[in-house]
Amino acid sequence: MTDVILTAGTVITMDDTVPRAEAVAVSDGRITAVGTVDECRDALPGAEVVDTGAAVLAPGFVEPHGHPLISGIATQAPARSIAPWVAASWADVRDIFADALAHTDSDTPLWFAGYDALLHGHPAPQAGELDEIFGDRVTVVTDNSGHGVYFNSAVIRRHGWDATPPPDPVAGKFGRNADGTLNGQGFELPVVTAVTMPLMEQMGDPLVSAASYFASMARGGYTSTSDMTYDPKFAAGYEALAAAPSCPLRVSMWEMSVTDTYSEPTTFTAGDEWLTKTGVKLWTDGSPWVGNIAISFPYLDTEATRTAGIDPAVAGGAHSMNYSREQLDAILDRAAPAGWQMAFHANGDLALDLALDAYEDALQRHGLMGTDHRWRLEHCGAGTRAHFDRAARLGVHVSLAPFQYYYWGELLDGAMFEPQHGARWAAFADAVDSGACVSLHNDGSVSPPAPVVNIATAVTRRTRKGTVHCPDQAIPLDRAWRAQTIDAARTLRREHLVGSITPGKLADFVELTADPWAVDPAEIIERVTVTGTWLGGRRIDLDEFVGAVRGADNAEHAHLAERKATGCC
Repeated sequence: MTDVILTAGTVITMDDTVPRAEAVAVSDGRITAVGTVDECRDALPGAEVVDTGAAVLAPGFVEPHGHPLISGIATQAPARSIAPWVAASWADVRDIFADALAHTDSDTPLWFAGYDALLHGHPAPQAGELDEIFGDRVTVVTDNSGHGVYFNSAVIRRHGWDATPPPDPVAGKFGRNADGTLNGQGFELPVVTAVTMPLMEQMGDPLVSAASYFASMARGGYTSTSDMTYDPKFAAGYEALAAAPSCPLRVSMWEMSVTDTYSEPTTFTAGDEWLTKTGVKLWTDGSPWVGNIAISFPYLDTEATRTAGIDPAVAGGAHSMNYSREQLDAILDRAAPAGWQMAFHANGDLALDLALDAYEDALQRHGLMGTDHRWRLEHCGAGTRAHFDRAARLGVHVSLAPFQYYYWGELLDGAMFEPQHGARWAAFADAVDSGACVSLHNDGSVSPPAPVVNIATAVTRRTRKGTVHCPDQAIPLDRAWRAQTIDAARTLRREHLVGSITPGKLADFVELTADPWAVDPAEIIERVTVTGTWLGGRRIDLDEFVGAVRGADNAEHAHLAERKATGCC
């Protein structure tokens, strides 16, 4: 690889020893020096000086909680996105339905991903409504949360469920009519899988779909990500993507605790710089948007919650837990001795209590208290200062989801919950002030891969509609930027490789159109945009990457389509 010295309007390093620089020297894919052009020339004599043309060269963004392979398979063509940032209203969703009917082969199942009853303002569809739209065309609609699926009578007949309706699987539930027949709705992973998996063989090339999502993450500025729902069946797909020219992402894996192998080591031929297994993932509760998070306070009875089918009499509460304490302890006792980093999805305050109780006892049982274990809490929407203080005391990292506040903020504050709970959702300041290591994430495909939006949301507390709720939970720009770079890298145990522009680290960068510190915080989203990314000192060519995957023989990866049903959360 050619030695090169890169320059930009300014180099923002996120390294406190040299916060700003003129140039960065790169040799053999790693950073050799950071400073003035002359200092870089002294460190790397004879290297070509290349002006990137960017206003800012910064460390590539790090996604500490993602699902890049599944997100691609579930949301990219031939699936069609109806997520609220693509289709803002039910009328827009209906337009996408009509276009799909008009322009796809009648024998191909239709898949629409990203439905959200709260933001679309329309009740979750049942078979009767979908039958009126699609007739006998096999059609499924998956919920943006990943926790629900809606399907028409053609799907019921195809699965043979019209004659013999299936029983509810463990941890899943079918919607039913009064006579016990299926109504075209289903909730939680086992049901989503049962509905959709038999349709997968007709849904195109899953590896090309995954590559398209990789590219969308790179356009957002990400250079490192994670798979928080890793299954060993994904390994060959990830290897193929990593081997493709201009692969834009390095991936750290958290294996789902529902596999048989979650406590076993994994080695990737691409090498640890590209692919590595880091930990184990569990879900202590569900999604705020479908009413199954474990909270001590009630959902409100409003037009929004009624439209979304969230009944305050039964939604939330301790019964929304996905695991008993005994089940969590068993998983921790198997994973902790193997040295895995644990990650618990927990949105509600009761879910956070359960996770922290289980963590504290397991850390004591296994002699890990006070060590650099970096166990994690994910999302933490209803997290309080007490939760974050306890996490900090235990050495637990906190990964927050700004998108929950950005897209749903108006609903959270007063339409879903009382303001004392909803207005302070995603309490950035409480988390940072606790002293815990805090990161920000997109949880793709639950939100678009947009780290700059995450940062701006944490700094301004502005929602997508421009309103501000609980402004005292905003944090300084430096802390927000760290939460999407070096602190996110720490949470992935990758700070020795990525997250800052520091000699010895991998030369992974993002080009930006403006200096965020010179922009009005309210204008960051509009003015600070991504123009490109670099991995290992090479500017990524996304057309080359996607084209190479599309042109390859991907027959051996067809099994990945079976995982399309699993969603993300």
